[in-house]
Amino acid sequence: MSELLTIDEALEHVLERSRLLPVESVPIDEALGRVLREPARAVVDLPPFPSSAMDGFAVRAAETPGRLPVAYRVAAGGAPPGALPPGAAAGIATGGTVPDGADAVVPVERVEDHGDHVEVLHEATLGQHVRPRGGDVRAGDLVVAPGTRLGAVQIGALGAAGIATVACSSRPRVAILATGSELRDPGENLEAGQIYESNRRMIAAALASSGAEINVLPVAADDPESHREAIARGLEHDVLVTSGGVSMGPHDLVRRIAAELGVDEVFWGVAIKPGKPLAFGVRGNTLVFGLPGNPVSSLVGALVFVRPALLARQGVASPKPSYLRARVTSALRRNPHRDEFVRAMRTEAADGFDLAPIIGQESHMIVRAAAADALIHIPRGEGETQPGEMVRFLPLD
Repeated sequence: MSELLTIDEALEHVLERSRLLPVESVPIDEALGRVLREPARAVVDLPPFPSSAMDGFAVRAAETPGRLPVAYRVAAGGAPPGALPPGAAAGIATGGTVPDGADAVVPVERVEDHGDHVEVLHEATLGQHVRPRGGDVRAGDLVVAPGTRLGAVQIGALGAAGIATVACSSRPRVAILATGSELRDPGENLEAGQIYESNRRMIAAALASSGAEINVLPVAADDPESHREAIARGLEHDVLVTSGGVSMGPHDLVRRIAAELGVDEVFWGVAIKPGKPLAFGVRGNTLVFGLPGNPVSSLVGALVFVRPALLARQGVASPKPSYLRARVTSALRRNPHRDEFVRAMRTEAADGFDLAPIIGQESHMIVRAAAADALIHIPRGEGETQPGEMVRFLPLD
């Protein structure tokens, strides 16, 4: 395609080709962060019996107020020995089973407890402080819907509803590859013309919360054979993400070698800054992202395109980037041709957040970017945003 795609157009191409991964059964203790693919339904009523919401006494509301003998006492987790006799009360702990015949619980602070009898000081109302059976959920009811990423609340709900295993998407296997003979690992000595490689670990960190299994490959040198071997290894995964080597220079070999290995390039170039020379292709069920080598360009590409693809492959209901909104503290000029992502720092305000752009927005300035915790999205157009204007942003923390 000769004309640069917009962000939305490029993302649609990516999501259209993000086929669902297989389903597997996962114990709920291992399901945090996984994406549910089939409805999770309650095994039992919850609560499975009428239970007390308070420490107190189970009574018949119609028999209050007054003096009632204590027939027995029910501990939390215990069952009453039988139905509540007429004209009697039963001591009960929070969570204890409300006996048959009782229709209310009077809190302990609302009675005078004399051991063998209680004085109920006020009239009880029908159903007060009684949790009805199935008041939270009924057996067979939906607990968590497909397309949900399971967090702490969902894990708790599944366990409470008696669900031991859930049907989730397999975790996408992602290979991350950096190319460039000049790259060295931190801690090694640098010679003339060499730099430390940071993009692989940065991309891996950016994708860590997506639920993927990440394999960081060794750096590929700038020769066809090294590229061919590394890319072939990466294509054994569900997603291959490369960094560097996708522009037009003599050592930019990624797109050519990928094509020789059967990758069908869908697009190259997106109207975005930083990150314009971004390539995307497919071989079979493997998605291939060629991110630019400039660090911030790689970061933007990973967050805006790669992460949504990983979520979509797992069946997340809304895989697109989750933008938030806040006020910008200074004017930002719009680019007439490309959407821009501006690194910024968030500060809390009385009614939300303020976003202060950091100094040093060039795409190679990754150390300057370390102070940022937000990426402001400035749509292409004329003019500029004004201080105090609401803009959308992606959080970086």
